[in-house]
This record gives sequence, C-alpha cells and structure tokens, in this order.
Amino acid sequence: MLKIEHLSKNYGDKIAVDDLNLHIAPGEIYGFIGHNGAGKTTTLKSVAGILQFDTGEIYIDGKSIRTQPLECKHSFAYIPDNPDLYDYMTGIKYLNFIADIFGVSAKDRQLHIRKYGDIFEMTGELAQPIAAYSHGMKQKLAIISAWLHQPKLILMDEPFVGLDPKAAHLLKGMMREVCDAGGAIFFSTHVLEVAEKLCDKVAIIKKGKLVRSGTMEEVKGDDSLEDVFLELEGESC
Repeated sequence: MLKIEHLSKNYGDKIAVDDLNLHIAPGEIYGFIGHNGAGKTTTLKSVAGILQFDTGEIYIDGKSIRTQPLECKHSFAYIPDNPDLYDYMTGIKYLNFIADIFGVSAKDRQLHIRKYGDIFEMTGELAQPIAAYSHGMKQKLAIISAWLHQPKLILMDEPFVGLDPKAAHLLKGMMREVCDAGGAIFFSTHVLEVAEKLCDKVAIIKKGKLVRSGTMEEVKGDDSLEDVFLELEGESC
C-alpha cells in the first residue's frame, strides 16, 4: 500500500530524514513514533506530496508520489497535526467541498456525512461556521472529511491530540475498520500506550534515522513500548 524507499530530506545543513525505508501493507495500522523534531512530520508531509524530498521514492498503491501525484492523492487522505480548515465555511460546506474534490456522489456523501457526523455527535453542528468550532470539533471535522471518499490509505499526524476520550475511542475503531476492509493507516503519535495497543507494526525514528521497526512484538519484546522508546532515546545515534 505504501512504500518509502531511501527517503532523505534536508533543510539546509540539517538532515530531517536520513535514508528512511518503510513498507506499510494493506490491513496494517502502522505507528510512527519519535521525539519532537525526529522527522515524523517531514516524512508524513513527503508521503502526502506536500514537501518535495531530496532523494528516494515514495509509492502509494504502486504509484510514485513524485511523478504521479494526482493519482496518488485520490488514493489517500491526510490529516495534519493542526488541521488548517477554512474558518469562513460552515462544517457542511467544507465537507461538500472535500467531497467535490474527490468526486464523491451525492448519495455517498450524504450517507458518509450522516454516518460519521452521528458517530462524532457533530451532525447538529455542521451548519455552524468552522470559526466557532473548538479545537476538538475541528479535529473531528478533519477526520470526517478524511473518511468521506473511503481512501485506501489514511495518513495522520498526532490524530488523538485534542480529542476527548470518547472520540479517541471511536477513532481507534474507525481505524481498525479501514484496515479490516483492506486499507492501511500510517500515523504518528506521542501516546505510546495507544500505539502499543492499537498498532500492528511500529517504527521508531531518531534524528531522522530509523532505529527500529517491525511488529509490536518484534520491537518491544517482553518490555513495554515506552521502555523501549526511552532506552533508544538514551542511546547515541
């Protein structure tokens, strides 16, 4: 579903991502963890086609994000760590705008907006301007918009930040449903307990370099993910 091959990205003299290789297969929830500035957001933005990268290749469903960006973008959805929505729009206008971009039919968009709006208890708020939404409500709206066109791959940067416990629980269930249907999830998080319980596989990045990856059992063994992460953080690269 997603192949990242020898990805490198520099900002001047700073190496943000250094020869990163990852493969996320259909059916997998893949967690991406690391300290602030480790390269998680740069990687996700590169996969989403927002950032140009210096070397390497990224393939989404067999297509290159570098040479076939539009075809790739029809296959995935991306939720940034701080959703930058159009505050002048109402929630429903924003969702219809996203549905128009992805060519979602009137019947399907109505079905999905109602389904996910009800799940997050947002249906009654969709007529309100986004400017009046709390951070948590904006996060819920971004999640609903990501699910609208039923993408094969969903990329998320710290998706649980700002969500209340109930909404976080609902999102975890939605993530599993996507993967059970043959899709894949690639997301970053600082909430290691969530990653440990939810993810099929996990990758740990430090100063732009991949330091460990694999199934949860392979990465943490008999320890907790938190213990492994803190141990790796204490080692020199």
